[in-house]
Amino acid sequence: MKLIFLGPPGAGKGTQAELTSQRFGVAHISTGDMLRAEMREGTKLGLEAKAYVERGELVPDDVIMGMIAERILKADCAGGYLFDGFPRTIAQAEALSKISDIDIVINLEVPPEVIVRRIGGRRMCAGCGACFHTSTFDGDFCDKCGAALYTRDDDKPETVANRIEVYERKTKPLVEFYQKLGLLRTVDASGSPQSVQERIDALLGDIR
Repeated sequence: MKLIFLGPPGAGKGTQAELTSQRFGVAHISTGDMLRAEMREGTKLGLEAKAYVERGELVPDDVIMGMIAERILKADCAGGYLFDGFPRTIAQAEALSKISDIDIVINLEVPPEVIVRRIGGRRMCAGCGACFHTSTFDGDFCDKCGAALYTRDDDKPETVANRIEVYERKTKPLVEFYQKLGLLRTVDASGSPQSVQERIDALLGDIR
């Protein structure tokens, strides 16, 4: 099973992708997580990507596609995989179609006010990269590794507006792109993670 999760910033793509990965036994591929790991380690790719991410802009396609092509060849992808927040442009979608087929594209829809609330409360661990939210966790340190929590540069108020504008302009056209291919399924993602997961599971039951 090969899936794509689409949706605006704060739609819960990472949360739902992780839950789906665990339930269906497929690899969870997050280009955001891959890039953040590179930035934490200070690699050449990480430094190159950092300037784009901090402005809320998309990392160039050639960088992303190179990472994806290598990732799907790894052993854990043999039984299937899902993309979290990728592709983000029509060009990336077209490039992906040349190296992988896709079974279904899940589009997570969320009202703007929910997006702002979710992004504003998100905190990241400086050590292991775990993600927390102030609505469910009020500590300043990670309960997994003990490292300090911080607000990502691309989650700060001055960047969020630009991220949403970039999504509307470059990523939202993917909804129509995959709809024309008959692959798109839209899910209301404004509820609790559990309720959204149930809706996704119902969709995926038909293609397992």
